Amino acid sequence: MTAVSDPRIFFAAGRTLLAWIRTGLTVIALGFVVARFGLFLSLFARQTSSAHLSLGSTMLSDLIGILLVVAGTITIYAAALQHRSFLRTLSPADLPPQYRTAIALLLAFALASLGLLIATYLAVSAA
Repeated sequence: MTAVSDPRIFFAAGRTLLAWIRTGLTVIALGFVVARFGLFLSLFARQTSSAHLSLGSTMLSDLIGILLVVAGTITIYAAALQHRSFLRTLSPADLPPQYRTAIALLLAFALASLGLLIATYLAVSAA
């Protein structure tokens, strides 16, 4: 008895990967905003000559922002690895003919690399 090919399994896996990429990008964007909010606080403190905003609060904002960017990057990278391992379990009959499976993985790894560059930029600019 042969298994019936169902392309919905493959496309569901692709949608799941894209959902995790979207989640990772959202966390990266949130981390960038949090890190830049610390810069806003320090500029605001200088303009209003407010002494109650300390350097520690901006450093904390930078640290939390960088950690969120790294968490989003790890999310995308882990999702890509999980997707790749799932695709290896599918039979060739479950894959659509002449469909390139590497494009989604290439996108995910490129976005994860950009996330690392953003985390590096935030770390360097915070120092």
